[in-house]
Amino acid sequence: MNQSSTEPTTDSEPKRKRPRKLAQTLVAEISRQITDGELCPGDKLPTETAIMERHGVSRTVVREALQRLQVAGLVETRHGVGTFVLEPPLDASNFLQVSIDSVRDTIAILEFRLGLEVEAVGLAAERRTAQQMKQIRDTLESLKRYESEGDAEMAGREDARFHILIAEATDNRYYVDVMHHVRSSIGPLVSVHRTDPQRLNHEHEEVCAAMERKDSYSARAAMRLHLVNSKERLLKLVKERQKA
Repeated sequence: MNQSSTEPTTDSEPKRKRPRKLAQTLVAEISRQITDGELCPGDKLPTETAIMERHGVSRTVVREALQRLQVAGLVETRHGVGTFVLEPPLDASNFLQVSIDSVRDTIAILEFRLGLEVEAVGLAAERRTAQQMKQIRDTLESLKRYESEGDAEMAGREDARFHILIAEATDNRYYVDVMHHVRSSIGPLVSVHRTDPQRLNHEHEEVCAAMERKDSYSARAAMRLHLVNSKERLLKLVKERQKA
């Protein structure tokens, strides 16, 4: 009796960690297939069910992996159609080759994003569909949850997804292509200025709420404030580290 009653407790801890590890493994495998040319731009990935059967994982694991691949700019999901391998964004071999080796580079990207994302969110507020708005809202709620749990890695991923979904809502593929490349360039530093998560969440909420109202003017203002504040948070963090 005692042995059988303790077995679920013994097994429960690894089970809680297992889906995330499986998702990471699945991401690595699909990324390898893309890199090795087994999957080419425009190719449609197998269905969720087919991936589940092939790799012996749950639907939750498959969806988590696909979400990470979307954030990385490797695939895009077209609702009701499927998930497709993307072309390298705007010939990444010669466009926006940004080396994130210094604070100066990071600030330069934030300044570039001001020009890019402020206009993008205005267009997105006017053009977004109900389904796209739901995705943006759901992503923001996931971001808040990961922040509250102290999971900086997943919060950073959801932050990236939030901004990319806004680009997609512009219905202009050039915004999407550039945003994918910018986000992949700053990937390692996505959470470098996450020193005030409560404030960050409030800024994201202001952007999201304006989009829900289809208020392009307020959406632009909210995005501008968010990116300016992000720059200021980064500068503040640098100064604090220099004093330490």
